[in-house]
Amino acid sequence: MVGLHRIGGFGAGLLALVLASCAVVSASSQARAQAHPLQERPKPMTEPDANPVSNPIAVPGFWDPRRRPERPDLSRISVIRFLTETDYPPFNYAGTDGAPAGFNVDLARMICEEIKVPCTVQMRRFDTLINALNVNQGDAIIASLAATPAMRLRVDFSDPYYRTPARFVARRDSPVKDVRPQALEARKIGVVAGTAHEAYIKTLYTEAELHAYPNAADARAALKNGEVDLLFGDGISLAFWLNGTDSAKCCEFRGGPYMESQYFGEGVGIAVKHGNDLLRQAFNWALFRLWEKGRFTDLWLRYFPISPF
Repeated sequence: MVGLHRIGGFGAGLLALVLASCAVVSASSQARAQAHPLQERPKPMTEPDANPVSNPIAVPGFWDPRRRPERPDLSRISVIRFLTETDYPPFNYAGTDGAPAGFNVDLARMICEEIKVPCTVQMRRFDTLINALNVNQGDAIIASLAATPAMRLRVDFSDPYYRTPARFVARRDSPVKDVRPQALEARKIGVVAGTAHEAYIKTLYTEAELHAYPNAADARAALKNGEVDLLFGDGISLAFWLNGTDSAKCCEFRGGPYMESQYFGEGVGIAVKHGNDLLRQAFNWALFRLWEKGRFTDLWLRYFPISPF
């Protein structure tokens, strides 16, 4: 798995939760109207905004309606062979019948419907995906592959279709509402050691009391047990924890989301071989169309009833 980077971190134990989440009814048109594209607009830390809790049904979007991508000549695309990960729920996993399932798989099929071409989805080990693409065993990778500078040396990427924001979580009975740095002086903040989240808190929350834990489970237990006032971490995995039984409904998001790319990455796109501009442009066009029609919003809310954004 050397050199490959995914966004977020989940275990197979979340599969039952994923399947339950998929039963959530799609959002109404009113909910879609409230789900605006999220743009990266870093704010000065002294800005008077109290950093309020974000909309619980917010949906990520990176498509500006004023910058509609051009429709490429799709007649030259006859089939798309997608490659994906074998065990990364809720994005990629084997369904009860053994067939590929998950958010990325559903999105791939929606893209093919929009482009109006047949497609296949093949599951492979994550560490084999790039080589399989480059020896023409597939046309595109849709597997939560982070578009890092190092990865761009190996493949080209479509526009991003999601990112993992950082979020603060507090116990529901916590009096902490304002999570700006000046408001958290002497507050205890839990993080997972060695992560970008730890680096962010060390850099910007210098007056807070940092508590680093070896893994996410220990950090979450510390929050539940009152050892820390806040937990700062991966918004997507935290959303699943909040919606699952392990949290016992102890906690909720406060403030955010935080999406500074220098800490939390440029996002996830669909990977294609270097120079395959036709397929990359086709994906950009199809992703925009799916977002514009509200289908991307419906898909997101089906998998993420508690939004990480």
